[in-house]
Amino acid sequence: MKAPRSIAQLVASLGMLVFAGSALAQWELDNEHSSLNFISIKNDAVAESHRFDSLVGFIGAEGAVRLAIDLGSVDTLIEIRDERMRELLFETAKFPSANVTGDVDPAILQALEPGSVVTTDIELRLSLHGQESTVSAPVVVINESTDDLRVISSRPVLLNAADFGLVGGIAALQKVAGLASIDTVVPVTFHLVFKPVAPAS
Repeated sequence: MKAPRSIAQLVASLGMLVFAGSALAQWELDNEHSSLNFISIKNDAVAESHRFDSLVGFIGAEGAVRLAIDLGSVDTLIEIRDERMRELLFETAKFPSANVTGDVDPAILQALEPGSVVTTDIELRLSLHGQESTVSAPVVVINESTDDLRVISSRPVLLNAADFGLVGGIAALQKVAGLASIDTVVPVTFHLVFKPVAPAS
């Protein structure tokens, strides 16, 4: 049975990622109002959307971006498929999380007046399944009147399973599910909401 981890547990297990920069954080991720989705395509024709339910992250005042994804929180709406993805694909016992790091040009953040919108590309380092690769993410950044930041993918980011040692896991999923094929290129989209951090007193 799926046993979702709380945000507190994710923060604790990924503390060095989040808290190493917490003193510099300008915005912290609002997990409840954020989403990170990916699409799997099976038998060359059937596309299904999935998501991760537990995310932790921040954007620093100087533009540092950090995001931690609890791979055990994968949600495909089918419990047995969630279990198979955790065990056969992500191998969460060995690789419980995926980590994203990058930097936004501070000039972009400084230009974000309330109500303004900026479109840009961000170079990110994705660490997943013991492998690391650089990906380019086209994003729309919106500074809302509440000073919240919304960071939305303007088009899907295409991840190649081979870059992260996941091809064998996909083959295992294909076999256990009795499928003719599962695509190894995976489109990922996101809608992330960041709340302003109160200055330390």
